[in-house]
Amino acid sequence: MAKQKRQIEYRYYEIPSDEYVLALLGESWVQSYGADTENLLHFHNYMEIGYCYWGNGKLTIEESTINYKGGIITIIPENIPHETKSLNEGICKWEYLFIDIDNFIRKEMQFHRLIPEEVVKRINNQGYVIQWNQNKNLTALIRSIMEEYREKKPYYRQAVKGYLRAFVAELLRLNEDMSSSLTLEEKRLNSYIERSVNYIAEHFAEEIKMSDVAGECGLSESHFRRIFEESMSMKPLDYLNMIRIDKACELMQTTDYAMEEVGFRVGYQTPSTFNRNFKKLTSKTPYQWKKDKNSTGLTKKNYKISAKKGW
Repeated sequence: MAKQKRQIEYRYYEIPSDEYVLALLGESWVQSYGADTENLLHFHNYMEIGYCYWGNGKLTIEESTINYKGGIITIIPENIPHETKSLNEGICKWEYLFIDIDNFIRKEMQFHRLIPEEVVKRINNQGYVIQWNQNKNLTALIRSIMEEYREKKPYYRQAVKGYLRAFVAELLRLNEDMSSSLTLEEKRLNSYIERSVNYIAEHFAEEIKMSDVAGECGLSESHFRRIFEESMSMKPLDYLNMIRIDKACELMQTTDYAMEEVGFRVGYQTPSTFNRNFKKLTSKTPYQWKKDKNSTGLTKKNYKISAKKGW
C-alpha cells in the first residue's frame, strides 16, 4: 500500500508594495497554537520571523521537531514547511514578522564581494531556532523592528530599513559560522547539490538529462543520482518535475497561454507527459487546477498542497 501523503497548507501573505515587512503583533497572537489542527504543516511565500514571549510547546520544521519556550526566536525562509503546537493546548504568546527579504536585498543593499543573488541564496539556505541570549544582537534587531511597527512613529519605515540591513548582516555571519563548522566532505556534497539545483533552475525548460546535470557537477551519473537522493530525499528527476510544474502553475496564473504552450515552455515535449506529471504532483489536471482559484503552484514531495491566505 502506498504511503499516505501528509497534508500541508500554503499560507500566503500580501505585503504593501512600498514596504518589505508585514508585522503581526498584539493580543490576537496570545493563543493556543495548533489546538484546532492535527499535524498540519504549512509554509509561506515570505520569510517568517517568530518571537515567543512566553509559553512552551513543540515546533516542527520539515522533518525535525524541537521543544520551544519563551524567549525563542525562529527564522524560517519561505517555502519551508513548519508547524507550531502549544504544550497540552496551553496558551502561548508569539509575534511575527513576514519579510520580503529577497526584494529588500536586491533593491536596498550593496556588497563588496557578493552579488545580490548569492546573498539571497545564503540567507535562504536554512532556518534558525535561537534562544534570545544566544544572539542578543539578532534578538535586539527583531524586537526593534516589531516596536517600530507597533508604535509607527515618524520615519519608522526608514528606521526599519536600517534594522533590516543589520539583520541581513547578522544572518550572513550566522551562515558563515555554520559553514565553517562543516567538514570538507560536507562542503563538497553541498557544492554538488548547489551546482545541480542551479543548473536545473537555469535549464528546466530544455530537454535536459540527468547525465547533463551530473556532468555539470563533474560526477558520473550514478554517483550524482546517489548523492542527490541522499541529500534531498528525492530523485533528481522528481526535483526537475517539481520545478517544471511549479513554473507551469506560475505561467497559468499570469498568462493566457494554451495548456500545450504552457507544457512546452516548462520543458515537456508532449501534452500527455505534461498532464501526467502535473496530476502526479498536484492531484489535479492542469485544467482543473486553473479553474480552482485557490490553487497554488508550490509543490513539495510527499505532500498534498492546499492554499490559504495568511491569518
